[in-house]
Amino acid sequence: MAKGKTEEKDSKKGHHYDASDISVLEGLEPVRRRPGMYIGTTGPEGLHHLVWEIFDNSRDEAMGGFCNDIEIVMLPGNRIRVADNGRGVPIDIHKKTKVSALETVMTTLHAGGKFGGDHSGYKVSGGLHGVGASVVNALSIFCRAEVHRDGGAYVQEYSQGKRKSAVKKSNASKLHGTIITFEPDQEIFKDIKFDWHTIVNHIRQQAYLVKGMKILIIDAREWDNTKGLDESDVFYFRDLELELPSVSFYFEGGLISLVKYYNKFQKALHNNIFYIEKELDGVGIEIALQYVDDIMDRIFPFANNIFTAEGGTHVTGFKTTLTRTLNTYCKKNEMMKESEGGFTGDDVLEGLTAVISVKLREIQFEGQTKAKLGSMEAQGAVGTVFGEAFASFLEENPDDAKTIISKSILALKARKAAKAAKDSVLRKGALEGMTLPGKLADCQSKDASESELFLVEGDSAGGSAKQGRDRRTQAILPLRGKILNVERARIDKMLASKEVKALVIAMGTSIGDTFDLEKMRYHKIIIATDADVDGSHIRTLLLTLFYRYFRQVIEAGYIYIAQPPLYKIKRGKEVSYAYTDEEKLKIVGKSAEVSEIQAVEIDIPVDEEAEGPEPVEGKTKSNKIHIQRFKGLGEMNPEELWETTMNPTHRVLKRVNIDDAEEANQIFDILMGSEVPPRKSFIQSNAKLAEIDI
Repeated sequence: MAKGKTEEKDSKKGHHYDASDISVLEGLEPVRRRPGMYIGTTGPEGLHHLVWEIFDNSRDEAMGGFCNDIEIVMLPGNRIRVADNGRGVPIDIHKKTKVSALETVMTTLHAGGKFGGDHSGYKVSGGLHGVGASVVNALSIFCRAEVHRDGGAYVQEYSQGKRKSAVKKSNASKLHGTIITFEPDQEIFKDIKFDWHTIVNHIRQQAYLVKGMKILIIDAREWDNTKGLDESDVFYFRDLELELPSVSFYFEGGLISLVKYYNKFQKALHNNIFYIEKELDGVGIEIALQYVDDIMDRIFPFANNIFTAEGGTHVTGFKTTLTRTLNTYCKKNEMMKESEGGFTGDDVLEGLTAVISVKLREIQFEGQTKAKLGSMEAQGAVGTVFGEAFASFLEENPDDAKTIISKSILALKARKAAKAAKDSVLRKGALEGMTLPGKLADCQSKDASESELFLVEGDSAGGSAKQGRDRRTQAILPLRGKILNVERARIDKMLASKEVKALVIAMGTSIGDTFDLEKMRYHKIIIATDADVDGSHIRTLLLTLFYRYFRQVIEAGYIYIAQPPLYKIKRGKEVSYAYTDEEKLKIVGKSAEVSEIQAVEIDIPVDEEAEGPEPVEGKTKSNKIHIQRFKGLGEMNPEELWETTMNPTHRVLKRVNIDDAEEANQIFDILMGSEVPPRKSFIQSNAKLAEIDI
């Protein structure tokens, strides 16, 4: 009886729950409803993931030996075109779906020639989920598939995952291959902007991994098609013979060439690059490595040529075997004192550049975006093959072995010294009864999501910032001079620097193996340095620190760069701020082009185009303008600093992100590393782009 009353009560409130409340999503609707499940994010990374999915299909044809020429074109209108000379997607009628195999592949999840017991379509493939082409189609406002095979050219167009017509034969063709053109849907991707460098860097990596594969990338986004050319009339876009920016890749050196590329701005510790290629128990294994004079490690793992950013079983097998092999060799040759113990994984990774590539028939990834390999057979196979080959390499190259062991012993000693230094810092903070540095003017709020930490240059700027800030949410940490360049510094040396130690303690995350992002005390760390050469240098040093030791903080979106104004412009009682020279001219007027160093007062004719106060009736418009050029934040009084740089309603901040970690890594190596020639070359190549502050 009580149960009946409850059901009646729920029904009256509208809580009745039956089969009519169950939604069934048809076709590709699940992809459009939850795109993040399939491409990770609808931001820039997910947008470019669409390109990778289509390219992977062409690359898989190359891995199977059916294709050797791939072309990627960035077209006007946010369109991407990928063409390959592979076998071409089948166009005959599929027995189960009753439509062409092409339409099935393009409009059905988990449909393709890459899975099934016998793998009749592909021996090895990266796209084993069978969702790549259909997901791209679902998330595109326009998609066209063109297939050349069996003596004809066949075409079908789609929109938001739905076909616009049946597969049609457009004309006869002696060619073979597939062309996919797509345009991402703005309903899904709010900011559609494909990045040339992101695409080039990813494709370059792939070119190294598949020997003999030729790839051409063309930037046709600025193509002004005045002649009315139709790219659908040609198989390869390059056949239109247009003069457009392009880059091509073709490598026979494989992973050895890739390691050399990654280390081109590094000082190699040994000339012989270790390399092994072998198949064991159905797992193809290819590994290359070299140690360099650096304290960071660079491991690039691939599974069926998919870059597994989060590692996986193949990386676990590699790291475990590397540590064991070096410990065994070291002990056998009595190269370490017993009191020093043995190497840990971190010791043997320091300065290592390695590329690990495995190929499996039955591959399992963790997550749709394939960021982590889950196939357990890869761990044992990599361990066995790499262990035997690397042990032989050490025996056959004793000088290289001695260099590698010496590097690892140095890392071991540094690790112990760093742990002692870190423990000392934390212990001293607790014993002194305060965990925060004395120079820090902390905010009142304990809510990290609303708290901000301003890193300002010098005591003068620090004083103005402390007076002008919002004490409730804004903290100020003045930095004296240029902090330590941490590009080649270990944690023990870093924490010996007062400025770096103060920043680490203020952040609250700790550092190294005890780093914890959840303990971050501020979700906005704002670098506010002066707009001069020294300010730029300090900003670069801080970014180096964050990139090398707090990359997760950057990835979380917590690092910002303040944009203080360059000029204060006063006309009568009206005050304006200009952040660029262009803004200054717009405010002052075109006829007032002068070069200011400090505060100056100039007479100019009234310029109707200038943004100034309107003349009052009975009075003439003032032509007296006072322009002050700010050389540093310390020149601003607290009110000016608050209004222009710290007030959330008016300020301009730039968020720091890592669009391409490897490119950023190389730039930091060039600019902040110890090797002079690469830095000199970089400066000479980019000198024309520099803004000189005289």
